[in-house]
Amino acid sequence: MERRTIGAAALEVGAIGLGCMPMSWAYTGSQQRGDRSLRTVHAALDAGSGLLDTADMYGPFTNELLIGRVLKERRRDAFVSTKVGLLVGDQHVVANGRPGYVKRACDASLRRLQTDVIDLYQLHRADPEIPVEETWGAMAELVSAGKVRALGLCAVGARASRRGRADLYDGTIRQLERVQQVFPVSAVQAELSVWSPEALERLLPWCQARGVGFLAAMPLGNGFLTGTLTPGQGFEPDDVRARHPRFTAEMMAANQPVVAGLRRIAERHGGGTTPARVALAWVLAQGRHVVAVPGAKREEWAVENAGAAGLGLTGRDVAEMAGLPRARGSWD
Repeated sequence: MERRTIGAAALEVGAIGLGCMPMSWAYTGSQQRGDRSLRTVHAALDAGSGLLDTADMYGPFTNELLIGRVLKERRRDAFVSTKVGLLVGDQHVVANGRPGYVKRACDASLRRLQTDVIDLYQLHRADPEIPVEETWGAMAELVSAGKVRALGLCAVGARASRRGRADLYDGTIRQLERVQQVFPVSAVQAELSVWSPEALERLLPWCQARGVGFLAAMPLGNGFLTGTLTPGQGFEPDDVRARHPRFTAEMMAANQPVVAGLRRIAERHGGGTTPARVALAWVLAQGRHVVAVPGAKREEWAVENAGAAGLGLTGRDVAEMAGLPRARGSWD
């Protein structure tokens, strides 16, 4: 498995990780099964996808508990990334960046994950009521205490704005420049995919110029780029895609040319290459510090995703992907 380096702490991870959120949060609840999720995590580790990305808010808490069951047996095989800073309430999510809370939350995450150290501790969202330097300082103290190895920051995603312009991540970059004065940023996590390339404009170059790792979230476009979703299929009410502007029946139909382009490239490579692997290979091709973190709920998907690390795109492939139409949403 190809290795990549994350940030100032020089932490090595595989090029493909595993986003664990869909196993217990934000996606179809009826398909979230503990035993199957455990098998999926083990399959990902077996396939070389060692980075396991979770958060205390997923569930809440149940996702970390799930990962903890795996880590109890296979801690040496995994690179553990979890997040802090968001609290789940009744029908709402709020930020909490108070230093005391951050330290207590870290201890709770360590207990749930059944480990004595978190490889990458990420600030999920900055608290607007607390200077981000104070939150980051508390996280840095966790590194000094040996509870955390490195720090990362999650960017506000592209779907948080309809602008779709190069200045989308200006606020995130300002936060990064502030916290860098307190303690080094090892990684930034943000959405990046064929149909959400906005991070390429300024955020990824910022990371590359400073040796900061980039964790590409949602690299398969919430499953759309796998080519397995059908326009008009509908989603259960608890699935985030039921309210996503790109997942109305009309927009899913309008965005089919994107999937068709990926499928043509996959067929040209042969050997069972899928549109998902092509989409992930495109993400990896954006730089040596880029790690793709696709979500998966099933073993076969985790194994399929891991195989993308060995897929080399040709110049023709890259040119065709550059010519694919931009994704459309219901506001377009």
